[in-house]
Formats: sequence, structure tokens, C-alpha cells
Amino acid sequence: MTNDEEDIEAPDGGEVRRAVAPEGAGERVDVWLAQLWPDLSRSRVQGLIGAGKLSIDGAPVTHAKDKPRAGATYALVLPPPEPAAPQPEVLPLNIVFEDAHLVVVDKAMGMAMHPAPGSMRGTLVNALLAHCGDSLSGIGGVARPGIVHRIDKDTTGLVVVAKHDAAHQGLAKLFAKHDIDRVYYAVTRGAPKERTATIENRLVRSSEDRRKYVVARDPDTEAGKIAITQYWTIESYGQQAGASAGRPAAALLECRLHTGRTHQIRAHLTHLGCPLVGDPMYGKQRAFKAEGPRAEEAAAAVAAFPRQALHAAVLGFVHPITRDEMRFTSELPADMQFLVDALRSL
Repeated sequence: MTNDEEDIEAPDGGEVRRAVAPEGAGERVDVWLAQLWPDLSRSRVQGLIGAGKLSIDGAPVTHAKDKPRAGATYALVLPPPEPAAPQPEVLPLNIVFEDAHLVVVDKAMGMAMHPAPGSMRGTLVNALLAHCGDSLSGIGGVARPGIVHRIDKDTTGLVVVAKHDAAHQGLAKLFAKHDIDRVYYAVTRGAPKERTATIENRLVRSSEDRRKYVVARDPDTEAGKIAITQYWTIESYGQQAGASAGRPAAALLECRLHTGRTHQIRAHLTHLGCPLVGDPMYGKQRAFKAEGPRAEEAAAAVAAFPRQALHAAVLGFVHPITRDEMRFTSELPADMQFLVDALRSL
């Protein structure tokens, strides 16, 4: 059993990862840790051990070839990455509101929020640095100036970015207290059994893929973080081929976030058995099957959809400086509207 605790900040700004070695972890500690954390190569783990960054129950581990000790807690310290200042880029931006304190952007598909390995250019931060100059909050750090919250690269819709530190701090407090109104539209394969409900549970990292989050199996666990999503079924489409009557082939849902965990909607809808259409990480990639005279056209639209069908449609908050009530809405983007129209033909 591994104890995948939440990653915490090391004193120098790096990261500490902890795990409890199970029985049968293997013959070498470097091999076990590289398998446990796929984002770290075996050679990277060996280098960290050589630098004295691995400990067992508080004592340093000096040899990568040591056998993992069952039941012992290992702690691996990852030093902070070298900061890389993002460069301004003149990119298309759909700005729906801007004042001296913040910017609200309707983000397009395919634009990451901030630079990261593998996606250092073409991000929202790059575009905003060109648009705003130096007037972005520095709280997010060198690579993430002004970023208060995030939506995934291929999720479209509304995000707010802070122009200075006071605005950033005020917005961060609203997000921490869940005093932000956030509504998403989602198109799913299948539909939830209940037309409306509130999902409340704890999300933890998947033991099979650390990029993913899953609902904790033990309802009494304190691992992970509480995640709350409220949803309503706006429309349901067709009938699943070969399924019992009353099993829609797809649905359009409205999801309201009461917490803001990574991949929250994607993980929750997958847990309900109705993953987002086009989701490359959480979606079940079996063929879409529906009954009816337009079933082939609908299936073709689902198969061609290039991303997770998720759109941040509503963003509401109290302005952190002026105290005005702010509320912004965004219509479904063209690709999701085309998908919905195809499913409505069922």
C-alpha cells in the first residue's frame, strides 16, 4: 500500500513526496520510486538519492540499490525548478472585461493557462504579457504571473486574471471561500441516472496514473481533498444501442462548482459512468453507439470531437477592489454547438 499524501512545499520552495513501502516493492528503491512516480525517471531518482534528497523514517538513504523496507515511510525532496520567465506573444484574445485591476478572458481551445514543460509558448500568460505589459500580479511567480485559477488547456471559457497583487489576494480569498459562481456546460457519453444531484466526495490521485484524479474508495478516508459538484441535466439525447430502455446515448449537463479541484468535473462525471465526450484522459474510448435513423451522423460527430466537451460558461464574483457585483457569460463555442446539434438529431 502506498500513502500518496498531498504534495507539500519544501522549505526552499521545492516539493516533498512521501510514500510507505509495501510488501513486494521490489529489490531496489530507485526502481520502486520511479514506478511509483512515472514523471520521475530512474536516473533522476538516482541523482536525487546521490544528492541526499531521499530519507527513510527521517534517516538519509545513501544507496539507490537498497531494498525498500516494507512499512517504512520514504520522503523524497524535489528541488524547485529553475524559473523561466515567459516571453510576451501577440496572440488572439477574447477579452470580455478589463479594468485597472483585472482581466476576464474567454479562453479558446488549445491555449494553456501558463508555460510548463512541453508548452512553453502560446499560453494565456504569454498573450497577457503582450497585452498588459508588466501590469500582471507577481504572486503567481515567474511562470504564472496573475494566474489565480486555471482551466484545462482544451477546456474553453471564462477565466479571471489579476493585474496587481492586491487584486490577486482579493480574488484568491474568494476562491478559498468558494465565493465564486462558476458554471460549466458538459456534453457526456451516456447520462447520469439522476437528472440532478450534488456529488460530494474526496478526490485522490490515481494509483495507476498520477496525472488523473479519482474518487477515493474509502468514504472515511482523509486522503485527498473534498470536491463538490452540483449538476442538472439540460437535455438528453437518443437511446444507447443494446441498452435497456431509458438509457440516453448522451446528455448536456450544467455543472456548478462548489470547490475547485484539479479535473473535478472530469473525474466526477467519469465516476458517475458518463465521461465527457472527447476526454482523452478520463473518457472511455469505446465506440459511441446509439439507435435511430441519424445515429451514424451523431456517432461521427462524437468520434470527430477533438477535446473534452467542457465549457466554462458563467463566472461571477464580487470585484476585489471596487466591490461591484460582476457576472459574465459565454455562449457555447462553435465546436460544442455543432456536437449538440448532431446529438439533438437523435
